[in-house]
Amino acid sequence: MNQLVFVKNDQVVTDSLNISEVFGKRHSDVLRDVRDLGCSEDFRQRNFAESSYINSQNKEMPMYYMNKKGFTLLVMGYTGKEAMKFKEAYINEFERMENELRAPRILSEKEQLMASMKLTIETAEELTTVKSEVKEIRTMVEQQITLDHGEQRKVQKSIAQRVYELAEQIEHPQLVFNSRDQIEVDVRQEVSRYFRELHREIKDRFGVASYKDIKRKDLQSAINYINNWIPRKVVVS
Repeated sequence: MNQLVFVKNDQVVTDSLNISEVFGKRHSDVLRDVRDLGCSEDFRQRNFAESSYINSQNKEMPMYYMNKKGFTLLVMGYTGKEAMKFKEAYINEFERMENELRAPRILSEKEQLMASMKLTIETAEELTTVKSEVKEIRTMVEQQITLDHGEQRKVQKSIAQRVYELAEQIEHPQLVFNSRDQIEVDVRQEVSRYFRELHREIKDRFGVASYKDIKRKDLQSAINYINNWIPRKVVVS
């Protein structure tokens, strides 16, 4: 009885040859019964599929596949005690195989191993993608982060240190001044000019409104620039 129905294209079906054999009818009569059902064309297309098979004379012959609805309609007119027994057997087998087809299939040990390996690979690929995306986002964020308070102080100290280094060069022995007071005034003026000039060039160099807005990624570059900065000119009146 397990051969009464079978799975074809993910659907439980039987065929006219099978019905012919089980119900003891000539196949040509079963074909005629299918063609003379008088059902709607829509029902026929949904529940019957015309096909063919090769007979013992190696000749191609017509046949039909049908699902449970098609089978039920076809054998409705088959009568007799034996016919009823076969109808019940078919219907029970249709239901059994349909339930089996709907139920989740238990994977073999090999299939489970393959599925596990596939899942591991897919997970690894997804993790790599996520890590790459996170890295890109982190890089973008880091590129936009400005200096914190401690880093701002570091830049500020570097500016002051460079300016006062340059200020020491103003008091050169070769320079002649009218008085010591005049020297101090001139040095203070130059120091003030150095601060203004260096701050302005830092803003221009790094495209910021203030040294506080320098991007963290540019901190070391800014320090190096400050440490090697030279004013445009030194004027001592």
